[in-house]
Amino acid sequence: MPTHGSLSKAGKVRGQTPKIVAAEKTKANPKNRTRRNYEKRVILQRKAGQNWM
Repeated sequence: MPTHGSLSKAGKVRGQTPKIVAAEKTKANPKNRTRRNYEKRVILQRKAGQNWM
């Protein structure tokens, strides 16, 4: 059974891609997160889940 591509080429593109240092991520503080959830739920009247329209 023939293989698709050789194993000697495995990881070629990822190895050539330059490494980018990830930026620091900050979490929203709990008060702001709660307020944002309230605005979505009560003021904008969005439903829970992905089908929020």
